Amino acid sequence: MIDLSRQQPFASGGNRHCYVHPAFADRCVKVMLPGRIEQLRRRAAWYKAWMSDARFDDNAREMEGYGQRVLREADAASPVWQHLPRWYGMVETSEGPGAVSELILDERGAPAMTLEAYLTTHGLDDAIRAALDSFADWLRHTGVLTKNLLPHNLVIRERDGSPSLYLIDGLGSAAFLPLVELFAGSRRRYIERRIQRMWARVQWEVSDRSLTWKQAEKLSRRR
Repeated sequence: MIDLSRQQPFASGGNRHCYVHPAFADRCVKVMLPGRIEQLRRRAAWYKAWMSDARFDDNAREMEGYGQRVLREADAASPVWQHLPRWYGMVETSEGPGAVSELILDERGAPAMTLEAYLTTHGLDDAIRAALDSFADWLRHTGVLTKNLLPHNLVIRERDGSPSLYLIDGLGSAAFLPLVELFAGSRRRYIERRIQRMWARVQWEVSDRSLTWKQAEKLSRRR
């Protein structure tokens, strides 16, 4: 068991705390917030109340995302890892089950900046636009399936003097049916929709935000 009781998380999201692995400085351990699964269940629509805890557990969903075929069949040198942290599996911790993955670090050895923070500081400049284009091309080439690509779930690491994006959360399919895993055409269309929504969200992040994201998202779907 990994003892995290004396550590402070370096980051926390809506559902999980993120800790630096006490034995490996280049790995992180993600643990669900205490009581969060039950909170999510209570807030869910009535028809989801019967679902297992795994449907409300970000760690279980992350493990499922890493189990998709293109990652399951990839070797260590595969291009699928160019924009993804490596996955090291689940462990028991003092704070509950933990998902262990590579911790993406910046050039100083600190946890990498999120795309959200970068856009707030620098805007959509040429360097980050090129990084987003490269990330989108990688998705098309590899067929890696993701959920909505949100700026706080993408972090930036310098590669050959230029920023490169890594997806640290949101891996897996948001589709109700498994067609995207089974049929190449469905997969391509699904990935293109994720890319379009990624760009729509980035544009909203750097806008005056006169509309809420949900309002802006509805407009982008009509175009």
